[in-house]
Amino acid sequence: MNEIKQKLVDKSIEAFIMGLEIYNKPTIKYRIEGFSFFICNAWELMLKAELLNRNEDIYYNDKSGRTLSLEPTIKKIYSDKNTRVRLNLEKIIELRNISTHFITEDYEAKYAPLFQACVLNFVNEIKRFHNIDISNYISQNFLTITANYEPLSNEQIRLKYPPEIAERFIQQSNQIDVLTQEYDSDKFAIPIKQNLYITKKKDEADFVIAMASESPNKVAIVKELKDPANTHKYAFNNVIAVVNNRLSKSNIKLGYKNGFNSYVLNLFIEFYDIKSDNKYSYKHSLGNSTSYTYSERLIDFIINEIKKNPDGFVESLKK
Repeated sequence: MNEIKQKLVDKSIEAFIMGLEIYNKPTIKYRIEGFSFFICNAWELMLKAELLNRNEDIYYNDKSGRTLSLEPTIKKIYSDKNTRVRLNLEKIIELRNISTHFITEDYEAKYAPLFQACVLNFVNEIKRFHNIDISNYISQNFLTITANYEPLSNEQIRLKYPPEIAERFIQQSNQIDVLTQEYDSDKFAIPIKQNLYITKKKDEADFVIAMASESPNKVAIVKELKDPANTHKYAFNNVIAVVNNRLSKSNIKLGYKNGFNSYVLNLFIEFYDIKSDNKYSYKHSLGNSTSYTYSERLIDFIINEIKKNPDGFVESLKK
């Protein structure tokens, strides 16, 4: 048994290093897909070794001789579905699963913060589970991934890709944005950003700007049209995840045994006719297919309604 565990861990480390080498090599254009494949493989092998540490089975019960795939392995190790390490892995698994269909280099700007968190999570967990210091295998500075952090705007995406692909990319991008902001954890994503502040203290400034009052070019604030991809960022499942997260933070327990799930959200949407109110929802129509995304105002609306009567909230929707 110890020999099997050691082989799993050794292969896990090799897959982890291969993923980093592929991602950090600038001449490889297939690096997003390659990294997602290898990092998932590294996690699967490492977590299976931990299951063996716990004397748990790593095989399916159908007597086929197949070992567990990554998803059920994650659920066994991280039984709490809100664990940030698990949430990060599940998002990267989504990317791996669509990599065989269609991926572009523009995904990199959105997924790079998740990749960086995933790398550091792996380093921490292999130390915790198997007492292995990954710096004995690869230099510490190679654990920082190099990426293009200049995401395209929604307008640029729509100009660059066909409508179906553009809208899909925008919705996935929005999902990562809202979850990164909501979870606010470096175990889920490590954003790279630069903030600029205006100060009158010249000695504290990194660079100097000037405003010319005599300039002939006048500036005024104008009211602009709002892009629903920016105002209605929440997909259906994101609404569920965010509501549950905020209820947990507020120590509010819904008086319904299954919690706030898709059934409850559908009840709420139907009861308040949410899909016909553009404050809360936006209908996306592409050809014969339609889908809806939702606004921050809907999240606030749901939370406020639950707060009024947590115990009877679901029953009131049913009635």
